[in-house]
Amino acid sequence: MKRAFVVVILAYGLALAAAWAILWLLQVQGWPSLAALAVADGLATIVVFVFSVLTNNSSLYDPYWSVAPVPLALFWLFQPSSDGLANARHVLIFGLLCLWALRLTWNWARRWRGLEHEDWRYVDIRKSTGRWYWPVSLLGIHLMPTVLVFLGCLSLWPNLSDRGASLMPADGLAALVTLAAIAIEALADQQMESFRARPAAERTALPPGLWSWSRHPNYFGEVLFWWGLYLFVLVAHPAFWWTLIGPLAILILFLGVSIPLMEGHLSAKYPALYHEYQRRVSPFLPWPPRSLPPQ
Repeated sequence: MKRAFVVVILAYGLALAAAWAILWLLQVQGWPSLAALAVADGLATIVVFVFSVLTNNSSLYDPYWSVAPVPLALFWLFQPSSDGLANARHVLIFGLLCLWALRLTWNWARRWRGLEHEDWRYVDIRKSTGRWYWPVSLLGIHLMPTVLVFLGCLSLWPNLSDRGASLMPADGLAALVTLAAIAIEALADQQMESFRARPAAERTALPPGLWSWSRHPNYFGEVLFWWGLYLFVLVAHPAFWWTLIGPLAILILFLGVSIPLMEGHLSAKYPALYHEYQRRVSPFLPWPPRSLPPQ
């Protein structure tokens, strides 16, 4: 495992260095900051993809989702137009982002089983695509999530690159939604870990807590986090309302791709049990479970 983490650290270190180098070069040439940042983000993804190919494991990309937003945020914080961390509103937004990133990255690290293990979704894609696996992996497993996270991070652009914006009462609501999203994800992950650790004979018909109200509370929390960041835009920079494209794209990803894939996987693995679970529990939005009819 130590070797595996060394490989990950090396891959992401080189990705960051490559991104910084191309970003500096493009800005010297006069590129708009947003366009230069997008190219740098794409190049960093390509570097990680090269390591995925070298290790024959696309799961090397998995932490990119939670790692990449932090340097993107730092880029905007240290723009000439920004007063950086001297601004309390910036500190609040950046702090929430870092809390989310640290928790989600830690959750990946503690579950990762090394370079010999690849996410079951990628294994299925590998089987179905054959020799086209790596082009599909580049586009679908690596670049598509990078684009979606970049779109989600558009909310950080106006919120962190401005100067003199003061905290407003409505920021409290945005912060509450964002913090609640992080808490929901953390609680859902912990409840599922505890449920899986129980002997099979001691498991209840419904998983505990949030999992009895939503079949995917961790996904719900993740989507809610990006909407929370977007609320900060509406508070101080309503002219940037169009950054709605970010949380909307992430919502579509989870509803249209992630949840159907997971539902199909679990239905095939536990056909009778999961069918009953689907009947009783909301697929996404938390809602009290339906009662079983009397026997």
